[in-house]
Amino acid sequence: MYGNIKSHEPDYILMTAIFALVIFGLIAVSSASVPISQEKFGEPYHYFRHQAIFGVFTGLIFWAIVQKIPYWIWKKFVFPALILTFLLLILVFIPGIGYGYGGAERWINLGIFSFQPAELCKLTFILYLAAWLEKKNESVRSFSEGFVPFITVIVFVSVLMILQPDIGTLGLIALVSLIIYFVAGAKLRYIGFLIVMGLAALLALIKIAPYRMNRLTVFLHPDVDPQGIGYQINQALLAIGSGGIFGRGLGYSRQKFLYLPEPIGDSIFAIIGEELGFIGVSVLIVLFLILAIRGFKIAIYAPDVFGKLVAVGVTSWFVFQAFINIAANRGLIPLTGIPLPFISYGGSALVVSLIAAGILLNISKYTRLKKAHRR
Repeated sequence: MYGNIKSHEPDYILMTAIFALVIFGLIAVSSASVPISQEKFGEPYHYFRHQAIFGVFTGLIFWAIVQKIPYWIWKKFVFPALILTFLLLILVFIPGIGYGYGGAERWINLGIFSFQPAELCKLTFILYLAAWLEKKNESVRSFSEGFVPFITVIVFVSVLMILQPDIGTLGLIALVSLIIYFVAGAKLRYIGFLIVMGLAALLALIKIAPYRMNRLTVFLHPDVDPQGIGYQINQALLAIGSGGIFGRGLGYSRQKFLYLPEPIGDSIFAIIGEELGFIGVSVLIVLFLILAIRGFKIAIYAPDVFGKLVAVGVTSWFVFQAFINIAANRGLIPLTGIPLPFISYGGSALVVSLIAAGILLNISKYTRLKKAHRR
């Protein structure tokens, strides 16, 4: 089958949008990280340098390699890759190998840098589901052959994520998995059942963890305890609101001076809003919209089911993760702890995202209609 597929130019519009996001993120980190870097390391650009080397530079090397590999090759490695990911997720709990921060066990210590296996899980799980659902073909609509195996692997991932705990990433993986499952042809009643069960599980997790209940309380009552549980969202809204139309100017944020928690992570969108204003965040949102349009167009014109499902999964991952982060910083949904893709500080997240982008761009080389990428 694949021997008859001819390649052509990749989607240069998508490539440009991704590179623009990476550059945007590097600039944002360089500005937002100065105070916290100075406080922790005694020099202003530690985080920027780390992101540039272990995030952007390393990620672009992997991107350059991956975007040249025919995407269907990955079908041969999806199961071993998923097993490796599960092993890495387990390693975070082993003393001396894994380590935690803020009560969460999510990282593996690799000496000069750390790695977050949950980021890799986003990609390997998408690839695994795409390959598995393609093989299932029509039986994906079956209860015993489609629904039961699907929910089994979802539950296994959920247990590993809950133990860390990383409910935000779990929610994102579950959402993207449901989208892939739906596009593959699953029955709507199965999708509906999974949504109901997922919401019930989420409510149970919120109820048993005080900090999750606090986030929900602040979302429902934004004015409650502004110096306590409502501090982060109130400072984020203050930062975005003070940016106005044109912003205070790059480098002139006030909230990044140890007022706003996680200024280079979950809250970096608020710093962007403060420094670059409505114009700056509009440019950022437009870049994600371009990514969404081009990514889903690649899925439509993909030459096979595997390519379609991978394109849908990767694009949905980037778009929904961005939407969740932005919406949380605007107080439209509860805070989730999910970073802004390509923008927030985090080497492992950026490297894995660029690998996924490379695979998506490779799929674009084999779309059925070359002109689809020129419109």
